[in-house]
Amino acid sequence: MENLISLVNKIQRACTALGDHGEDSALPTLWDSLPAIAVVGGQSSGKSSVLESIVGKDFLPRGSGIVTRRPLVLQLIKIDEGSTEYAEFLHLPRKRFTDFTAVRKEIADETDRETGLSKQISSVPIHLSIYSPNVVNLTLVDLPGLTKVAVEGQSDNIVQDIENMVRSFIEKPNCIILAISPANQDLATSDAIRISREVDPTGDRTLGVLTKIDLMDKGTDAVEILEGKSYRLKFPWVGVVNRSQADINKNVDMIAARRRECEYFSTTPEYKHLAPRMGSEHLARVLSKHLETVIKSKIPGIQSLISKTVAELETELSLLGKPISADAGGKLYTVMEICRLFDGIYKEHLDGVRSGGDKIYNVFDNQLPAALKRLQFDKQLSMENIRKLITEADGYQPHLIAPEQGYRRLIESSIVSMRGPAEAAVDAVHIILKDLVRKAISETPELKQYPALRLEVTNAATESLKRMREQSKKATLQLVDMECSYLTADFFRNLPQDVEKGGNPSHSIFDRYNDSYLRRIGTTVLAYVNMVCVSLRNSIPKSVVYCQVREAKRALLDEFFIELGKLETKKLSSLLNEDPAVMERRSAITKRLELYRSAQAEIDSVAWAK
Repeated sequence: MENLISLVNKIQRACTALGDHGEDSALPTLWDSLPAIAVVGGQSSGKSSVLESIVGKDFLPRGSGIVTRRPLVLQLIKIDEGSTEYAEFLHLPRKRFTDFTAVRKEIADETDRETGLSKQISSVPIHLSIYSPNVVNLTLVDLPGLTKVAVEGQSDNIVQDIENMVRSFIEKPNCIILAISPANQDLATSDAIRISREVDPTGDRTLGVLTKIDLMDKGTDAVEILEGKSYRLKFPWVGVVNRSQADINKNVDMIAARRRECEYFSTTPEYKHLAPRMGSEHLARVLSKHLETVIKSKIPGIQSLISKTVAELETELSLLGKPISADAGGKLYTVMEICRLFDGIYKEHLDGVRSGGDKIYNVFDNQLPAALKRLQFDKQLSMENIRKLITEADGYQPHLIAPEQGYRRLIESSIVSMRGPAEAAVDAVHIILKDLVRKAISETPELKQYPALRLEVTNAATESLKRMREQSKKATLQLVDMECSYLTADFFRNLPQDVEKGGNPSHSIFDRYNDSYLRRIGTTVLAYVNMVCVSLRNSIPKSVVYCQVREAKRALLDEFFIELGKLETKKLSSLLNEDPAVMERRSAITKRLELYRSAQAEIDSVAWAK
């Protein structure tokens, strides 16, 4: 039994140390799944005295009004006989208290540090562990006493605030409620019974304790309550007789107080038959046994939660990435590996494994043809423009057979307008490639880990794409210029010959040719320009893919890799300066993962041993 409860205590302490105790969390945690005992009672109901009797030490602050103003998570750890008793606070992890008067003062001081010197309350718990050979292994949570009125120095809503705080603990399905009620008051007015009944109507989680039995009016007793006749609980009531204020003032020893308590129940006629199950020592044993029973029943659920949490933590840890190497070679290798991962993702976008590459095809299949189609060749080949260029091409002597130079000028002036769509296609693909860099950066988890490296890779890829765009623009525009600069001899051989121009020699030299002849020239030129347009519609995508897409797949980070080899160790290290939040998160998850794996192994061993 003690080994099982000790294990739970150990896990709870580890959870607390890692801040994984769930008091302020809406998500289930390992702490929430581990049973604990919450001590609930009205103000001055004797809660503190019951706790001190179980521990066997004076260690809780005393006084009038609300003394307990923060939850006290108290873990009792049984140690070997003859060992020195001591206490430890979570907020003072390396300090041992052997003087329990100092423990009381530290509880009061730590309360004031959180709440100030006011009489306000706080839901932030104080965590205290007591190691003693005179205790049983238990986890107890001492909560502020329920009250009905606010006193001077407290807010008007403190009554509801205290009740809300108490509820936040006892509503948890793994919480065992230790309901403290004074025997010298009517049980019907007991705050502890009222709130326990509301959160645990079946009574499966509630244990009742009756205090101040020795202070009842003469002629009255608590037998009917202790026997469960007046108010029945699932578990038998336990009566305790705490030290009187006079005993406390005289520093009466706890051991002596326990003996007097036993004598009281064994010698008082009304309670003699109940004596074996009365007193603080019996209460401690009952609580320990009950806690063990509850823990055993919860083991399957605890195992399930731990397994699920371990899997979630391992997944998150893998997404955060591994810590970096310390040496320069290891750092360079890490940078290169991350860049290769990014490069691989980028290629997957272009190759269709991931989305985005299809947008490039859309440029070639829709945007480029539409842009070429919008070119207004009719303006270039209007009758006025044809007449003007043909006549100017004749110079001082009219051509005899075909106006070769005129044809050249008409074709060149039409084809040169195709530079616009060609350049637009280059720019459109550049924008898509640049956007795919952004996507690949966001889809490379390792780059999220290192903001400086992410920025450098982004800049390097962007600069590389700019160089590729300029090379592509140069090559693509050359395709258009080549069509302008050379017409084959076959084109002129196949021109329709028309010796009769139809002009009037007596008229101006600008009126040499009739409209029919000029229209024939326009039709011939338009046919050739359309043929070139079809050819460029096919060759421009080839140029763009060769100079931009293929190069982006082949050498996007080549320049960056060359520069990496020249970097000094200090500069290389700066690329791997992690986001502090990521480092902190990884450290926290690693610690939690160690805790959960350890807990998993220990709880599994207990489960198999059953």
